Amino acid sequence: MKLYEKTVPIIGQKAKQLPVPSGYRILLAMPEMKEQTDGGIFLAEKHKEQEQVASVVGFVVALGPDAYKDPAKFPNGPWCKEGDWVICRTYSGTRIKIHGKEFRFVNDDTIDGVIDDPRGIERA
Repeated sequence: MKLYEKTVPIIGQKAKQLPVPSGYRILLAMPEMKEQTDGGIFLAEKHKEQEQVASVVGFVVALGPDAYKDPAKFPNGPWCKEGDWVICRTYSGTRIKIHGKEFRFVNDDTIDGVIDDPRGIERA
């Protein structure tokens, strides 16, 4: 949980309100969009929200108890673990907000890849 607190800020007591994923679902924290581009152009709030909703990058907060347990479906083991940054499909999962921060529940088989650094990755 230490890495999560550093990369996706949540104040102590608020973190206790995070839901626990059920079954084969994964809870992702979605990164917040920057206020401005690298060139210094400020982004409109509506544009920031649209890009955040369509984000393909998420931070794995928790795995459900059945995630990656099917050896026939996942013969090589789990595709990701808690603390990983992952790439998933645009608009995938169930969106929720807790204290203004967006989270998503996605199915274990919708993770497309694990990445070390999410900076600079955007949907095409």
